[in-house]
Amino acid sequence: MAVSFNSLGFVNTREMFKKAFEGSYAVPAYNFNNMEQIQAIINACGKSKSPVIMQVSSGARKYANDILLRYMAQGAVQMARSAGYTMPIALHLDHGDTFELCVSCIESGFSSVMIDGSHHPYDKNVELTRKVVDYAHKYDVTVEGELGVLSGIEDDVQAAKSIYTQPDQVEDFVKKTGVDSLAISIGTSHGAYKFKPEQCTKNEEGVLVPPPLRFDILDEIEKKIPGFPIVLHGASSVLPEYVAMINANGGRLKAAVGIPAEQLRRAARSSVCKINIDSDGRLVLTAVVRKVFNEQPQEFDPRKYLGPARDELVKMMIEKNENVLGSAGKA
Repeated sequence: MAVSFNSLGFVNTREMFKKAFEGSYAVPAYNFNNMEQIQAIINACGKSKSPVIMQVSSGARKYANDILLRYMAQGAVQMARSAGYTMPIALHLDHGDTFELCVSCIESGFSSVMIDGSHHPYDKNVELTRKVVDYAHKYDVTVEGELGVLSGIEDDVQAAKSIYTQPDQVEDFVKKTGVDSLAISIGTSHGAYKFKPEQCTKNEEGVLVPPPLRFDILDEIEKKIPGFPIVLHGASSVLPEYVAMINANGGRLKAAVGIPAEQLRRAARSSVCKINIDSDGRLVLTAVVRKVFNEQPQEFDPRKYLGPARDELVKMMIEKNENVLGSAGKA
C-alpha cells in the first residue's frame, strides 16, 4: 500500500531550493546507510538549524532493506521533532537508475527521487526522465535529473571518465522532461579517489591539489536556465585529517583527493542549491573506528566505537553546514 511522504513528516525539495537560490546557499544532501549516520544527520542539522536532504542510493536501500529503511527515516523525523528541531527534512533517492525503482521509492514515502539516465543516449535520457517526472508529480514528489557523466565509483554508480555537461543541451532537457532540479558534471567525481595523481599539482607542503571545477561551464548553464536549481554530485572534500587518521591506524588510502572547500563555497553561492556529501561521512566513520580499534584493541562493544564515530560525524556535518554550504541558520 502506497504511503505519502507528507504523512511521514517529509517535505519535497521545491521550497527548499527556492529559498537556497534566493539566499545563495546550498542544502546539504547527506547519504546514510545505518542508524548512526541517521542520528548524526538529524543532530548536526538540528543543532546548526540547517534544512537537510537525507538520501539513500539503491545500494544503501538494498543494504538496509527497503521496509526497514522507510521506518528508520520516519523515525528520524520523529526524533528531530521530539528534540525540538524544526528544520525541513526531505527523503531522496540518490541515483535511481530505473523507472521501477523510482516508483517503489515514491510509494514508500520518498519526497524526492533522482532518475539518472545520464548513461543513456540523450533522447533515451529525456524519455526515461519524463516518464519518472509524470509519475512523481502526480504525488507532488520532486525529481532530479542528470546531464553529463561523473567519473569515479561509489555504491552502484560507476563511470570510467567524466563527460562534462553540455550547456547547449540543458534548456532543451529541462523543458522536455519537466524536472525540478538538474545534476551536472563540471569536474566533481564519486568516491574518495576523485582524481588521478597526474591530474593534480602539489602545493608548497607537497599536498596534492586537484584541478579546479569548471565554473565556466556552470556560468554558461546558468545563462541557459536562469534561476533553475543545480545539483553537484561527488562533492566530498575527502578531508585530509580523516585520511591521515585512517592511514595512521592501519589504513591504506593513498592519493585520496577531493573537492576543496573554497570551490564548494563558490558553488553554493551560485545556482547550485544541493550539494551531495557521502564519501566524507564514510571517511569520518572509518577513521574513528580504526583509531578506537588501534588504541583499544580489547574493545568489542559496538557502542564504544560507533558512538565516537557518530559524534565525530556530527562535528564534520556542522562544519560543512556552517562554513562550506552556508545552510546553517536557514531552517
